Amino acid sequence: GHSLRYYHTTVSSPDHELPQYTSVGYVDGIQITRYSSDTGQTVPVAHWMERLEPEYWEEETQNNKQAQEASRRNVKIAMSRYNHTAGFHSFQDMYGCELRDDGSTRGYWQFGYGGNDFLTLDTERWVYYPITDQAQVSAQKWNDLKVRVGERAKDYLEKDCIKWLETYMEYGKEELDRKVHPQVKVSSHQSGSTMKLHCQVYGFYPGDVDVNWMKNEKDYILPYEAKHVLPNSDGTYQTRITVEVTPEDGASYFCHVDHSSLNETLIIMLEKEVWEPNNISVPNIAITI
Repeated sequence: GHSLRYYHTTVSSPDHELPQYTSVGYVDGIQITRYSSDTGQTVPVAHWMERLEPEYWEEETQNNKQAQEASRRNVKIAMSRYNHTAGFHSFQDMYGCELRDDGSTRGYWQFGYGGNDFLTLDTERWVYYPITDQAQVSAQKWNDLKVRVGERAKDYLEKDCIKWLETYMEYGKEELDRKVHPQVKVSSHQSGSTMKLHCQVYGFYPGDVDVNWMKNEKDYILPYEAKHVLPNSDGTYQTRITVEVTPEDGASYFCHVDHSSLNETLIIMLEKEVWEPNNISVPNIAITI
């Protein structure tokens, strides 16, 4: 699937490092646009976005200027709701859409204040839900039958957002459709009577990946922590899956990696270690089988 996401951030006290308002757009995790209140212009970031007509950039600039004014008011309103009279505060606006491989779509729209959730759009009923008490007034206002902000959001997320995503996908087809194989390293770390197994997967594109630890090639091991896929500076991605096990005689541990660039599951075995009291972990060598 593919996704289009926008992040708007407004701060109450801009400085030389942080503009009062910024807007950034991403397709499949690749930044495509940027607007800053310091420059007052929406500009392309991905090289293939430079092919869009000048009229597009003029319209996007006007849209961002309107959003900038609305966000400037919103940060002041949020500050008053929280009884914040001074200091550094931020208001965030995050929205986007996804086009799945089966043709189905999904949208979302969220608002945050000070890095915490404030208000969110229910995309089943298309009404806004307050996450905090301070957001209740906003939810009531936006859900009013005369205003129906949620219906307007629905129209954008299901139609315009998808239309633009498809347009950007066409312009960036060469980069967005590329496949880069993941690199994999496995390692372990002894902690008392248990052992942590790490499977580091890096350098892959696109960002969707499934990584699992298996014992004896048949028993799935629950991860020690949630999976986080992080971007690299070269446009690829990385992730690490850690599990905690109690070593068993004769047991083997394997990291399974599934990615769209691979014709079959990539399986890396953790080399067996000698387990003795107070032993020190021996470096492991990753092998492909």
